[in-house]
Amino acid sequence: MCSWLTRALSLPVSLCLALASPAALAAHAYALWGDPALPADFTHLPYVNPQAPKGGELRLVSNLRTSTFDKYNPFTIRGSAPAYLAALMFDTLLAGSLDETATGYGLLAEDVSVAPDGLSATFRLRPEARFHNGKPVTAQDVKHSFDTLVGPHTSPGYKTLLIEVAGVDVLDARSVRYRFHKPNRELPLTVGGLPVFSRDWGLDEAGQPKPFDQVVMDVPIGSGPYRIGPVNFGKDITYVRDPGYWARDLPVRRGTANFDRVLVKIYKDSTARLEALKAGEFDLMRFFSAGDWARRVNGRKFDSGELVKGEFANRLPSGFQSYVLNTRRPFLQDRRVREALGLAFDFEWLSRRLFYGAYQRVHGLFGNTMCETRGVPTPEELALLAPYRAQLPASVFGPMFVPPEPQDAAELRANLRRAQGLLKDAGWQVGEGGLLRNAQGQALVLEYMDSSEGGMRTLSSWLHNLQKLGITLRFRSVDFALYQQRLQKFDFDITTIAYQGTNNPGQEFADLFGSAAADQEDSGNFPGVKNPAVDAAINAMVSARTLGQMLPACHALERIIAHEHYLIPQWSAGTHRMAYNAWRLARPEAVPPYSPGEMWAVETWWAKK
Repeated sequence: MCSWLTRALSLPVSLCLALASPAALAAHAYALWGDPALPADFTHLPYVNPQAPKGGELRLVSNLRTSTFDKYNPFTIRGSAPAYLAALMFDTLLAGSLDETATGYGLLAEDVSVAPDGLSATFRLRPEARFHNGKPVTAQDVKHSFDTLVGPHTSPGYKTLLIEVAGVDVLDARSVRYRFHKPNRELPLTVGGLPVFSRDWGLDEAGQPKPFDQVVMDVPIGSGPYRIGPVNFGKDITYVRDPGYWARDLPVRRGTANFDRVLVKIYKDSTARLEALKAGEFDLMRFFSAGDWARRVNGRKFDSGELVKGEFANRLPSGFQSYVLNTRRPFLQDRRVREALGLAFDFEWLSRRLFYGAYQRVHGLFGNTMCETRGVPTPEELALLAPYRAQLPASVFGPMFVPPEPQDAAELRANLRRAQGLLKDAGWQVGEGGLLRNAQGQALVLEYMDSSEGGMRTLSSWLHNLQKLGITLRFRSVDFALYQQRLQKFDFDITTIAYQGTNNPGQEFADLFGSAAADQEDSGNFPGVKNPAVDAAINAMVSARTLGQMLPACHALERIIAHEHYLIPQWSAGTHRMAYNAWRLARPEAVPPYSPGEMWAVETWWAKK
């Protein structure tokens, strides 16, 4: 409910609403499952330096895989927007705290109230809130932003996320009410985290609004702390801090947005990025490669102490980065084939040979959260699963699936023998050339699609083990633009998706695994899940009014996805690995437990004099 995933819709981290009391009094904040940690008179967030000096420049490297950008509109489907644009330029009704999960504090909204029947949430806008063009942020702008995001030209994920929002009413110039189809604690949170932009963004020369998909290079008119500054297309973009930022003295913003300029540089590959860091071309870089971190993050500037390696522990959900098996493909529609593919994956070999022990195996959808599933189903879980017993594998009703982690060659051989049995049961026999073939004589040949040739290193052992079973897995490296296009059209057999996790799952899982999203182009349902039991679990999760209702629904969903083997879990890390320039940058002592990587630096660090 309070987090969005890797293919994000530009929603901020850890946002939500809360009722101050059963009478639905307007409140400064709302915690989804309890009380907010900070009182109404708090002066600043606990992990910032409220006296942090303003000024200087933060030089970053783009965190996107695209090598350029061709639009300023981060919400439309086609094209690529610059890194960090949505986070820096658009404020939301509520702002989250990196010290808490599922808690939001008023930003554009000075207060919020939820109706006693749970069918609406009303936000009162701050009178001082201003867009970059100097105009006040009004209820009409909030409604316009919502209507645009659920319109025909934006990512379908927004429509899925907001499907239970019945509409938006403008009560007066500063009051807006969201109406819901049914009571749902998630929905006030979701709408409180939507970006708000001006109705003036995208007007043509005659002052008339253009179709939103034609709003491409129009400079966004948001209300965030930064605006677009100098741009060198294909090379870099600079965001310039707005010295008159309307919220700079609000408690929820004090001590943040400290850099006058945030320069984001673009490099065509990871090698060029790493060498540029060593040469001092930028100040901070987050690392996702254990090999790079262990063996290549070194050199003269590290020896001198100018560049520092920092591993920052966090309590973020581990996410569920996975190999995604596209069940739209005929060869992947049989659960037994999917399970056999997973049995051939040897994570322990990768951990020893390539990862330097830096990663842990992903075990499910909700790792490192209270939703993580263990053991056998509880009576509450069984009540959700039982109506679909005939449509689910029997294993769903037993112990939670644990991905195999063979410790030696003997255990790997045992896994491969199990895989052989599953494939035989599914009708595959070893035929000509030692290849597995079905009754029609077709060989079991699959394609793994990636946009980086470096992916072959982590794929090689799996590919070798599949060959032992008679399965051919072909590696296909494609240009990133084509990779995106093929993902949008679900034109792949197997790929990797780095799904982010969440402490408060909700409607976003309908986009990831809901039946309605399976045939919707550009949705997040990459595995093509069409399963009524999954739909029922997601619906129960979204409609939960208490933790006691939400947790069994989460567990039921996680059990079904795991035992149906739509995904082959990969790996995750419990730290953010960042190299940064200690001579140019200063940071607060406290590391917030739910820090989202480099955005912690962008938001709360400052420049040394």
